[in-house]
Amino acid sequence: MKKIFGLLIASASLAVASIDAHAQAPSDIPAEMNTLMTKYTCIACHRPNQRLVGPAYADVAKKKYSTEEIVNLIYNPIPAHWPGYPPMAPMKQVPKEDAVKLATWINSLDGSPAKKAGSGKGKSKSKKA
Repeated sequence: MKKIFGLLIASASLAVASIDAHAQAPSDIPAEMNTLMTKYTCIACHRPNQRLVGPAYADVAKKKYSTEEIVNLIYNPIPAHWPGYPPMAPMKQVPKEDAVKLATWINSLDGSPAKKAGSGKGKSKSKKA
């Protein structure tokens, strides 16, 4: 009974947070990205320039992941890349086309062009936090 009650409370809290996050979406998110972030609940944990449950997207951009790497991290998060944050759930429901749009936008927040997949010649594939 306690497990069911706890699950019910957690589900209700997530639903309220998602609705509230949509209502308070910052104006610095382009309309298309806001729509995608709301649809896939990214906005519940992430903002462009503000740490919430997850890192700010500008901080993700500073790590210089390729678009392909960010897409892979959407589907298969690696908590060790972001110590101090709760682990992100795999977002396998996000279609690849939308994940690429989000990843491209995230990389644009760094102010420099995103690196192409495979352009990290001589660099290790492992990222340090």
